[in-house]
Amino acid sequence: MEKETAADQELRQVMADFLEMGHVENIMAMVRQDPSLYRLTGGLLRDERFMVRVGVAVLFETMREERPNEVILAIPSLKALLTEPIPWIRGEAANILGLINTPESLALLATLRNDSEPQIREIVGDYLGA
Repeated sequence: MEKETAADQELRQVMADFLEMGHVENIMAMVRQDPSLYRLTGGLLRDERFMVRVGVAVLFETMREERPNEVILAIPSLKALLTEPIPWIRGEAANILGLINTPESLALLATLRNDSEPQIREIVGDYLGA
C-alpha cells in the first residue's frame, strides 16, 4: 500500500469523522466531486469505529449504482487489506470488494475463499456462491 501523505491522512480523518456522525451524503458529495478520494478507502476501513465502516459500506452501495466506473478506483487500497492479520479488516475489505462487483474485485475476493476466519469465508460465499 502506498504511504499516505500528511494531507491524505488529515482528509481521511475528516471523512471518517463525518461518516461516524452519519454524514454519508457529505462524503458522497466529496467523492462525486473528486473520485480520486476512493484511494482512501483502505485507510477508512482500518478505522476501529464501527459506524465509519458502516458508512463506507453505505457509500459503496450507493456509488456502485450511480458511478460503477469510479468505485473501481478503491480496488488497489482494498487489495492491500486482504493480507491484514486483523480479521475484521480483511472482512471489511471483502465486503466492499463484493459490493464493487466487477470481475477484478470478485477475483480478489476469491483469494479469501479459504480464509482462516469462518465469517470471512461466509462473506466470500455470499458474494461468490458456495
